[in-house]
Amino acid sequence: MKKAVLHLIGSFHQGGSERQAVQLARLMQESGRYEVHVACLDRSGVLLDEAERIGTDGIEEYPLTSFYNRNALKQLLRLSSFLQERDIAVVQTHDFYTNVFGMAAAALARVPARIAARRETAGFRSDLQKRFERGAYRLSHAVIANALAVKEQLIAEGVRAEKIVTIYNGLDVERCTPGLAREEVITALNLPAGGHRRFVTIVANLHHQVKDHPTFLRAAQRVHAAIPEAAFVVAGEGELTDSTRALAARLGIERDVFFIGRCEKVAELLSVSNVCVLSSKAEGFSNSILEYMGAGCPVVATDVGGAREAVVEGETGYLVQPGDDKTMAMRVISLLKDIDNAHAMGERGRRRIEENFSCSAQLERTQNLYDRLLIHGCIALPQSIEGLSDGGA
Repeated sequence: MKKAVLHLIGSFHQGGSERQAVQLARLMQESGRYEVHVACLDRSGVLLDEAERIGTDGIEEYPLTSFYNRNALKQLLRLSSFLQERDIAVVQTHDFYTNVFGMAAAALARVPARIAARRETAGFRSDLQKRFERGAYRLSHAVIANALAVKEQLIAEGVRAEKIVTIYNGLDVERCTPGLAREEVITALNLPAGGHRRFVTIVANLHHQVKDHPTFLRAAQRVHAAIPEAAFVVAGEGELTDSTRALAARLGIERDVFFIGRCEKVAELLSVSNVCVLSSKAEGFSNSILEYMGAGCPVVATDVGGAREAVVEGETGYLVQPGDDKTMAMRVISLLKDIDNAHAMGERGRRRIEENFSCSAQLERTQNLYDRLLIHGCIALPQSIEGLSDGGA
């Protein structure tokens, strides 16, 4: 009889963590190795339809307004009862809120294998939130880090190294294949027509200062001065949109910066992009970088988090220091001017994704972790980057 696993997902909005969680649950169901269940804290989001096709008994919702009120206790008991009734053998959580809530409920229900996650290095959580999350890690049997840089951050925060397993995000390269021709993409995304325009793209939410769109815009100003036909695409939504627009205006490049909001046609956008940029001050393992490379785009990214674990300097793109708009601009200009080199870098990047960051590798490493925990009650050593990878409170 197949063991049952529950993936607890925060919501179904199209963020990196949510996309990875839904993708993993779907792949796990398709593999048939485990019986898959999905639950969430919030049923909203564009990924809900895909998630509802996973599992057999629908998606249970456990809405939280706080960790401190009676509702939190009520939802905790509901989830614990669900885990016992369904005889769930593995609970896997995917972000801060599901870590804290899910690990507590799973421990209360005495679930045999409890797996938390960490997907960022620093810059996202308050000291109080960090204390809550360390408590969740103590209740877990394993913590999945999606990059070695994230693992190192966890160790620095006091999580035992032997509890941490590094499993990289997986990218379905098929998702990077556009369904529209260039002219159709330009029209659909309201970008400027004309074959002479060169598009420099950033795909990053505008909810967090840590994504550092100001550095991207300052680099854009330098690029535009050198290459007037360059245009800059900002794909993402959030409360920082208005201030970012205002900065573009102050820099005098508002006519050449195009804010397209949340983009559901990422493959199409990347298919018309000549260079892709990420300007973050901190990251875990960026899904945007994977998508850039999977689409065959050369990358210019800040050297934070797991960026150097994906981008090979000078081969698939360039890494620059956070906040260094001058070097960022210089690298973008070099790629826009040397089309052959940019194309070769993009092709090498796509091959690197196919060879090292596939969905099948992520699925196999995750299910191997489940097997080890259920058999041994802990992570059996030794581990390797090819299997479970090195790898926790």
